[in-house]
Amino acid sequence: MMIVGVMGAGRLGGAVLSGLLSSGHAPADVVVAERDAARASEVATRHGVEVHPPATVAAKADVLLIVVKPQDVATLLTEVAPQVSAGTLVVSLAAGVTTAAIEERLPSHPPVIRVMTNTPLLVGEAMSAICAGRYAGAEHLATAQGLLAPVGQVTQVSEAQLDAVTALSGSGPAYFFYLVDAMIEAGVLLGLPRALAAQLITQTALGSARMLLDSGEHPAILREAVTSPGGTTVAALRELDRHGVRAALLDALEAASDRSRELGRG
Repeated sequence: MMIVGVMGAGRLGGAVLSGLLSSGHAPADVVVAERDAARASEVATRHGVEVHPPATVAAKADVLLIVVKPQDVATLLTEVAPQVSAGTLVVSLAAGVTTAAIEERLPSHPPVIRVMTNTPLLVGEAMSAICAGRYAGAEHLATAQGLLAPVGQVTQVSEAQLDAVTALSGSGPAYFFYLVDAMIEAGVLLGLPRALAAQLITQTALGSARMLLDSGEHPAILREAVTSPGGTTVAALRELDRHGVRAALLDALEAASDRSRELGRG
């Protein structure tokens, strides 16, 4: 079994760690780097894994999972570069950090896989998109996919598509939470208790997503099935169109993609 090093054990890193262990990786085959002493102690006690400084983890690991904040990546890579060999697979989950930026800081030119995932990873329902850097091949993509599969769905994309992926699925949960929050408030306005409104909308969102996944139908077809002539749904949809909700969503995702591109350049 290969040794996997998890660099960063915050919420995202902790979820990745849990996914690795639940999918069959033994605690002895996983090492963790975490600078916060309290968090490091918690992770070691809870999961039974070794926690070491980053350089030690890099020296031990066959695969390095970079799960720190984007602004901390450069410092981390500078610290561990002497321990990263050409045979070490580097898998980065840091948003906006390109494979080229990582490769430039690792003189051994290891294979690098870049991942854009999202917060449903915390409940095992992530949507992760992966792409290969200059020195990575199909076998490295397959390894990365195998590591991420226990916490959700994985697809392969080109790096040029990752800004769009970031806008659509990386930031996507926030859009859904925004809409659900607004719909709950509407339920309260219409006289429902908040807890009941939340239950109604949350289950409706879950069921609607399941219908999309299981049916394979275009969302417009499923929408039309709910929209009776002269009924309540068409009245609501008319108001959404009147307020330009569709156009606002297009503009919002374009803004997110542009910002992702700016962060990458930075």
